[in-house]
Amino acid sequence: MEYGRVPGIEQPVSRLVLGTMIVNADDIERSFALLDAFAAAGGNTLDSAHIYGGGKSERGIGAWMEARGNRDKVLVISKCSHPNGDRKRVTPYDIASDLHDSLARLRTTYIDLYFLHRDDPQLPVGPIVDALNEHKAAGKIRAFGGSNWTHERLAEANEYAYKKNLTPFTLSSPNFSLADQVKSPWGPDCVTISGPRNDAARKWYAEQEMPVFAWSSLARGFFSGRLNRENYKEAALDPSVVHAYCYEENFKRLDRAAELAKEKNATVPRIALAWVLAQPIEIYALIGAANQQEIDENLKAQSLKLTPAERDWLDLRSETR
Repeated sequence: MEYGRVPGIEQPVSRLVLGTMIVNADDIERSFALLDAFAAAGGNTLDSAHIYGGGKSERGIGAWMEARGNRDKVLVISKCSHPNGDRKRVTPYDIASDLHDSLARLRTTYIDLYFLHRDDPQLPVGPIVDALNEHKAAGKIRAFGGSNWTHERLAEANEYAYKKNLTPFTLSSPNFSLADQVKSPWGPDCVTISGPRNDAARKWYAEQEMPVFAWSSLARGFFSGRLNRENYKEAALDPSVVHAYCYEENFKRLDRAAELAKEKNATVPRIALAWVLAQPIEIYALIGAANQQEIDENLKAQSLKLTPAERDWLDLRSETR
């Protein structure tokens, strides 16, 4: 397992971060087996959220950490302020409410990396930054950032923090993968930095050296190796895959990933994940591994090094490699 460093976090952070939407307090045996396998592979960072499974994901993680006595070895990501059917919920009240729910579910006194799950651009950033700083000062969170926040909005928040001598946002979690996210999978407030139209955003992250925790790093299974132009409507594990990724430009990327995988004696997901990890930004890939085999496959992507020419060819920026 490869690791990086994140501002505000003393421990090294595993470059592969296990998404835990499938961890469930009602299925402890399977959930513990998955978390044990990830830890045995050197993974120390888990991604969850207040909304996942109605709290069952966080409860499952909390039960596992308590059973294994490993809280000090695990870096927990959680997220707050996901919208509901009535409002966007990006307020100091909602942040505090979600945070204390998550702490109780996780059976811990602090969360290592805390993200705002969504943004509400209609609200001023000041009260949001103030609230996160209060929770950090109280020791309830150690580092914080925005998930699905545009880089312009992050810059606005950090300008406020610097002027007030407060801790700025030091993390971000947008969508990022080899596949261009043509349409948002879950409403208009999802943010992606994939594809050529988001070059400016990626340049900003590189300049700011802000760590990016990339969700759907394999495009929700588009690069699973099971999908193609003929079967994608039936083979997709989630309808959001078809809605967000199944377009001709992405099928061309998939074709090239399959071609390169064959030449390198690799697999399509290994090529696609290696492409993400090779980008010139401080990247951490959120993976949706469901078992030991998938964890092992994701680990192999770290040792598969792509040349700049291969990366450009995969992303349709060049016709030669």
